[in-house]
Amino acid sequence: MEIRKSTERDVPRIMEIYGFARRFMAEHGNPHQWGPTNWPPEDLIRSDIRSGNSYVCVNGEGRVIGTFFFAQGEDIEPTYREITEGEWLAGGPYGVVHRIASDGSEKGIGAFCIDWAFRQCGHLRIDTHGDNTVMQSLLGKLGFVRCGTIYVEEDDYPRLAFEKTAAK
Repeated sequence: MEIRKSTERDVPRIMEIYGFARRFMAEHGNPHQWGPTNWPPEDLIRSDIRSGNSYVCVNGEGRVIGTFFFAQGEDIEPTYREITEGEWLAGGPYGVVHRIASDGSEKGIGAFCIDWAFRQCGHLRIDTHGDNTVMQSLLGKLGFVRCGTIYVEEDDYPRLAFEKTAAK
């Protein structure tokens, strides 16, 4: 597998993957995270591509099998400024992963994408819906620590906030 920046040509496949992910989440006890709003919208994905923050995971045959948003910098995620029921592990610049999804065709796609993002910055934050036990389990296996709760603009469901920092 490899990671590359998404292009406009990838949009139909990315939207297929999000459709699969919505169905998977609903079948695994998480129907509220993306389902009711058909999240994420195509215009947001196109905006992510234009900003250079949309990535795809490609298998050995060249097929796009996963996708995610990744950005890094100082205080780059406004919803992370306020965290309740805990605190972030470290300050300073960090990377953030959002909208990660795979088509389920191969094992380990999510872990591969998150590990790649962590290698880019050494300090990564990610959040997920409280019902998304699959993602929570994956983040635990990858060494992320639950830090508290954040809130997003898309809906009224709180998100569990996780962070991983490189050992100093």
